[in-house]
Amino acid sequence: MGRGDIIVLSAPSGSGKTTICRALLARVEGVVLSVSYTTRGKRPGETDGKDYYFVSAGEFDNMVKSKEFLEYACVYGNWYGTSRAAVDAIVASGRDALLEIDVQGGRSVKASAPEAVRIGILPPDRETLKNRLFGRGRDSRDEMERRLEAARQEMAELKMYDYLVVNNDLDTAVRQVEWIVRARRLRRERTANAVDRIL
Repeated sequence: MGRGDIIVLSAPSGSGKTTICRALLARVEGVVLSVSYTTRGKRPGETDGKDYYFVSAGEFDNMVKSKEFLEYACVYGNWYGTSRAAVDAIVASGRDALLEIDVQGGRSVKASAPEAVRIGILPPDRETLKNRLFGRGRDSRDEMERRLEAARQEMAELKMYDYLVVNNDLDTAVRQVEWIVRARRLRRERTANAVDRIL
């Protein structure tokens, strides 16, 4: 059994990234979500260890100093990081590590793990993104405007990703991301053991 892939899924806020991640985890066996660490407060309904590992700023800083993160970044005033050991354990077991992170984190992962596969999720257009952001009613108007401007910058950077999926229709977007993951598993490097057994 070969090593699994590191799969980075990035999207501007309001593009359906979390929904696509959940659907991918339900539909494709052997994909494991790498749970990020964060210094932000827990939102209603969130569970420590499932949605995020919620840690203090001091704990997070100690992890940075100990080089425990594959990537980390400050997003909207809060710190987020991906455990290097957790990702290594997932891919060493032959499973795929799914990282639901922003483009800043995606850039860092690609720099330290060039073999990582980056998939960008885009909204069909800016108006749809704006409606999705404002329709959630979760953030203040100032926060939503800030997220909209950040989304514009993130979409420009997503052009550098390995794959781009436009979330015009959620079911179609999920299927396209699933195809990417399944196709990656058919690469020569991932099937070498099976070929050796056949030969």
